[in-house]
Amino acid sequence: MRGPRRIGVLTGGGDVPGLNSVIKSVTYRATELGMEVYGIRRGWEGLTHVRPSAEGDPEYIRPLDRRNTRTIDRTGGTILHTTRTNPAKMPGASLPPWLDPARAATMRMPDGRYDLTPVVLEHLEQLGLDALVTIGGDDTLSFSRILVDKGVHLVAIPKTMDNDVPGTEYCIGFSSAITRAKELIDRQRTTLGSHERIGVFRIFGRDAGFSALFAAYVTSARCVIPEVRYDLANLCSLLAEDHRSTPSRYAIVITAEGAIWEGAAVPEVGTADAFGHRHKANVGEALAAEIGRRTGIEALEMELTYDLRSGQPDAIDQIVSSTFANVAMDLVAAGEFGRMVAIRDGKYAATSLPAPGEPARRVDIEAMYNVDRCRPRYDGRMGLPMLLVGLT
Repeated sequence: MRGPRRIGVLTGGGDVPGLNSVIKSVTYRATELGMEVYGIRRGWEGLTHVRPSAEGDPEYIRPLDRRNTRTIDRTGGTILHTTRTNPAKMPGASLPPWLDPARAATMRMPDGRYDLTPVVLEHLEQLGLDALVTIGGDDTLSFSRILVDKGVHLVAIPKTMDNDVPGTEYCIGFSSAITRAKELIDRQRTTLGSHERIGVFRIFGRDAGFSALFAAYVTSARCVIPEVRYDLANLCSLLAEDHRSTPSRYAIVITAEGAIWEGAAVPEVGTADAFGHRHKANVGEALAAEIGRRTGIEALEMELTYDLRSGQPDAIDQIVSSTFANVAMDLVAAGEFGRMVAIRDGKYAATSLPAPGEPARRVDIEAMYNVDRCRPRYDGRMGLPMLLVGLT
């Protein structure tokens, strides 16, 4: 069978630094291999809402070449834009406006949503795309797996600042997020010390605590993570002691958005997105209020969320993004589809795509977290990968 001549690339879910580096490197490598490259705009929406025609559909399909991608790696975000569209579970209000109601009725599921997978498959054929390179987190990758199971030639690249995609030790965006978190926390030390406060920093991490853990690792802060229901009285005692013993009279704790203490519950709020996720209520505010009440020390909640995914990638993410893209193109050129680029045992590798509904990868508590001290573990690192993240 001949190799792919025309490939598509898309980014889905939340943006992170490094996506444009992937897009550029995929384009450069593909053109070296004699392939045409088409950017699919707005994630999976680009393949549900596009109107394939001889004239093209610039709203959703953008030809990519060396000229129009030459400088994109100098900026963050994604030039292809992104959405949280899930073609397999689309609300009626989000259906393509041109879709015939009778056709839509054939794809309606018992819960009232619509499975537009057949539409995506038709559009891939009409666009003449021989292969796809998809860049995303667990939600984007779960639909990638659905397409692979339908016979689509696809290679995936993991990205998420939560770093919790199963099967890989590293996801694009993670290092930049930790770099930003360190900068923001270090800047806040002066105001926390000036007012003798306890700083409560909320960071992303609904199901896994890698972001909170590593932000604490590089700032010597306390942290609480979703993997452990922590003892709030113990945490307050630790923070009060930190406050007393620090010359500037301040203390810091980083909480993942999904971390809760024993006996508490953090409700989910708002409307669920296309993948069924709702926002957690602001656990940082609740924790700051409890710390202030129990210690008698003013506690201030601060956000480490959207700032962490803005701007240019740091050096590690720039390197990993470009390398992931080239490993992905190695797989495309070799016809090794249905794979996800990964880091395993500290090395570049390819692995199976996560299955829909597969749980997020989580922190190995015994190896990486000191429960009693609410801190990362700094000992026992010999023989572990540089980024200290195993595949548990």
